[in-house]
Amino acid sequence: MKTYLLFADRDLPAEPNPLPNAEALTEDLGLDPLIAAMGTGDGFLEDAARRLLLEPLVDVDDILYRQQVLSDCMRNEGIVRELYALALDAFTRQRKVYGWLSDRNPGATLSHAVQVLEIFVSELRTLRLIAVDHAHEFESAGFRRFFEMTVRELDDAYFAEIDRHLRRLRFRGSVMISAHLDRGGKPSALVLRRPEREKRTIGERWSALTHPIPAFRIAERDEAGADALNEFRGKGMNLVADALARSTDHILSFFSMLRLELGFYIGCLNLIHALDDRTQHTSMPVPVAQAQQMFACDELYDPSLALVGSAAGGEGVAVVGNTIDAGSHPLMMVTGANRGGKSTFLRSRGLAQLMMQAGMVVPARAMTATVASGVFTHFKREEDTELASGKFDEELARMNEIVGQITPASLMLFNESFAATNEREGSEIARQIVRALLDSGIRVVYVTHLYDLAHGFVGDADAFFLRAERERTFRLVVGEPLPTSFGGDLYRDIFRTDPANGRPVEAFATTRGT
Repeated sequence: MKTYLLFADRDLPAEPNPLPNAEALTEDLGLDPLIAAMGTGDGFLEDAARRLLLEPLVDVDDILYRQQVLSDCMRNEGIVRELYALALDAFTRQRKVYGWLSDRNPGATLSHAVQVLEIFVSELRTLRLIAVDHAHEFESAGFRRFFEMTVRELDDAYFAEIDRHLRRLRFRGSVMISAHLDRGGKPSALVLRRPEREKRTIGERWSALTHPIPAFRIAERDEAGADALNEFRGKGMNLVADALARSTDHILSFFSMLRLELGFYIGCLNLIHALDDRTQHTSMPVPVAQAQQMFACDELYDPSLALVGSAAGGEGVAVVGNTIDAGSHPLMMVTGANRGGKSTFLRSRGLAQLMMQAGMVVPARAMTATVASGVFTHFKREEDTELASGKFDEELARMNEIVGQITPASLMLFNESFAATNEREGSEIARQIVRALLDSGIRVVYVTHLYDLAHGFVGDADAFFLRAERERTFRLVVGEPLPTSFGGDLYRDIFRTDPANGRPVEAFATTRGT
């Protein structure tokens, strides 16, 4: 039995395989608030969300498959949450079955497996009822296959066969074991046998009383004999105990995978509700194959900022979105006013890419984007407090590490990189790095206040320019770089003085026309 709700033809691998720069992505893009909203305090849901976000899909068909399953979850949320609760209940109940001796005792192994199987059979019956009652309400290929598999494999004959085996394996009466005697008279080749008939006729019972089979009974105080008999019993049960334990492990793996896969979609639903409570929109993005360069968005915003800055009900910080059509340009250069929304846009761009490639909704009214083979960030860092290296050396070291990991068709996000040295040197180093990345088929989004760097790409067919407005609407507009970031405006706002002459802003305002 396979769930196949994350992939059309395979399970999620047992071991996580996150992007090599997962830690940097989490910090730079601000993933934690997003993951917390998906988990709603449940560590398992948070782990599932983190794993799927940091293991992005690279095939468009895989992304569309998950989107269709998620759309079904959105239409049938109550049923999906019921399925998740069932998987969680099966997993939780089996862990409570007492079985600490089972590793050393075949009889205990068998008893433990029987108890666990009884739990699983109860949950499987409920699963089949859900499938029969609600399969017609789902449209995605993933859920259709899942419900068809459930109804087909968990039919009445299956449960009848399971019930028969469970009745026999409870051993409420005697245990029948066959054996051979070796040359020394020691029993060997012990095998658990099934009685020919579970219920004997009255005649057979009378015959057993009047014509008893050859037998002997171990004395009550014969401890050595009792130990030997238990050893024979264990050896006879060993094969059956192992087989039943493997069967329960197989069913447990099914419920565990169902819990994990549905847990991811439950997290997606939790996130949609959290953003909706803050009056923020979401939509299904359109993924584009790597062979075609494309990026366009309508009202793309930073979901982590919306979650942290706004309370449920829409109160708090107003989160501004950006509408952009960069077409097929592989380089997006973002300049303009300080604190004008450049870094916020960069984070929203990276988060939306990861969310799209996880098969999730994105924080925009609409978005079309090329699938990336990987997402990488190079954001400015604080000074090294241990003075192991200078800030500029640290930037170069991180860039060198990224170069060893990045692949063609990746998305590279720079935030004020290489600004720790003078503008001329920083611009030249950044220009060469950007050009090398573009030549390698890597898309770049670069937020910078280095005018020489940005202006150097003016007229380049690869470049698309965005600019944060001086009025600080926090919206980006299409525009080539200007030789100022309007830092003086911030100085006046914060210190209420003119940076040029130190006069109070009010005095400056009354005399500026003279």
